[in-house]
Amino acid sequence: MSSGQMVDQNEFFREATLKISSSLEIETALGKVLPYLQKFIPADALFLNVYDPGLGVIEVVAGAGYQVKNFPTIPFKLPMSPEAKKILDAERAEPGGIPRVHMVDRLDDFELSKPFGKLFNPEASLLALTFVVEEKPLGFLAVFNMGGQKFTQAHANLMALLNEPFAIALSNYLQHREVLQLKDLIADENQFLHEEIKEIKGRVGEEIVGASFGLKQAMDMVRQVARLSSPVLLLGETGTGKEVIATAIHNLSPRKDAPFVKVNCGAIPETLMDSELFGHEKGAFTGALSQKRGRFERANGGTIFLDEIGELTAGVQVRLLRVLQEKEIERVGGSGPINVDIRVIAATHRNLETMLAEGKFREDLYFRLKVFPIVIPPLRDRLADIPLLVQYFVQRKAREMGLKRVPPLAPNAMDRLMNYEWPGNVRELQNAVERALILSGGKPLDFGDFGEISERKNLTMDFPDKGSWALDDVISRHILRVLEKTGGQVEGRNGAARLLKLNPSTFRNKMRRLHIPFGIKGRKFQ
Repeated sequence: MSSGQMVDQNEFFREATLKISSSLEIETALGKVLPYLQKFIPADALFLNVYDPGLGVIEVVAGAGYQVKNFPTIPFKLPMSPEAKKILDAERAEPGGIPRVHMVDRLDDFELSKPFGKLFNPEASLLALTFVVEEKPLGFLAVFNMGGQKFTQAHANLMALLNEPFAIALSNYLQHREVLQLKDLIADENQFLHEEIKEIKGRVGEEIVGASFGLKQAMDMVRQVARLSSPVLLLGETGTGKEVIATAIHNLSPRKDAPFVKVNCGAIPETLMDSELFGHEKGAFTGALSQKRGRFERANGGTIFLDEIGELTAGVQVRLLRVLQEKEIERVGGSGPINVDIRVIAATHRNLETMLAEGKFREDLYFRLKVFPIVIPPLRDRLADIPLLVQYFVQRKAREMGLKRVPPLAPNAMDRLMNYEWPGNVRELQNAVERALILSGGKPLDFGDFGEISERKNLTMDFPDKGSWALDDVISRHILRVLEKTGGQVEGRNGAARLLKLNPSTFRNKMRRLHIPFGIKGRKFQ
């Protein structure tokens, strides 16, 4: 192995550059150049790294050689002492603009390389070639000798010749990756919008069952407000059809050809809520490798439907108030506002006035949303709609199942349905029809096993003879007893959420807050 002093530098530069630029797949290119470099330099492994000076974060983008699999594959922070920062922020040395190549004889002796010593061998040596593009640090190439053989100035001078080829290869890779990420983003946006448009088109012209009977008052209000851009607050129990009403408002409005974006606020984890709703900038947090548009930006020019508005965190409530007042948002990590033209339709099954009194919902946001409230009555208060709804769901579900013949209703089946109180409202009725069709086998639908679950009336709240009487502890014990009764099932007709008359998302959030585990079917509770 040569020390690098007797090498034809022109030939070395040409051959190495050809191998570095041989593939857009950076791993493949490094795999080709390493065996060539080993003829002149004691290199056991190469790692190409990106450096973000603002975040002080290093990301390993590719590697070749010894123990490549042991190297971190996600962005990680290194110690940033002045001495360490010198390597990462290196500039071209004088004279002649030759790039700096830093040599570390022993990984454990230098702060910046200590983490690598833990991965490999503390006695290993390092040669680091830094890349500076337009006077800004782009990244660096780390060359390791795992056996501790020292690099010399001749090796450093030889590697300095390859600064530009490696820098160009890294820059091309980053641009190629960004194009692929943008391609994935566009594909994601297209799929999202395609699904939204498909669902909206499926509902365009679809008559809202009960619009002339039980929902007449609500639909009259929908027609009054649809042509405006005023916020609308939909109030009603879970399963009453708030999303259907929101869709009707959008479809009857001048915004009907623009996006209609639906957000279930209770289904988004608190840690992701800001990013999901408002988007984020690249580098806003660890893992934010590209810019992301949030739901509000996606809805620009159209309508955003915020279901379960009562689940919003205090911070998001403040930002939503800004949307309503100023018509602007700011991405997480953003430096300025982004104007948006959207109509907000909010919905909840919760009592917002109670939440106001408890300090869980902002008063100013409440009155901003309550410009035009529409109360959607529960199914038990509009029993006249049940025959029409049953007919509609039977026809639709039979078509979805590919049934050649739509089964008729058995005698007394409608009476059975009309006499049930429907705590799950229209959604529960829809599920009952689907279940009956599955079980019918082509026979008339009799709903014979429906309404059997009345155990909720037998559930009582016992106070403990021993143990804590703290409210959270008492609630936890009651939830555990209900879960025991349902075999650990959280939602559905036989689920704990329904027995406790809670929205499943709200119930799951409560379980997380009280540290009640999921997946507990068959477990006995004390």
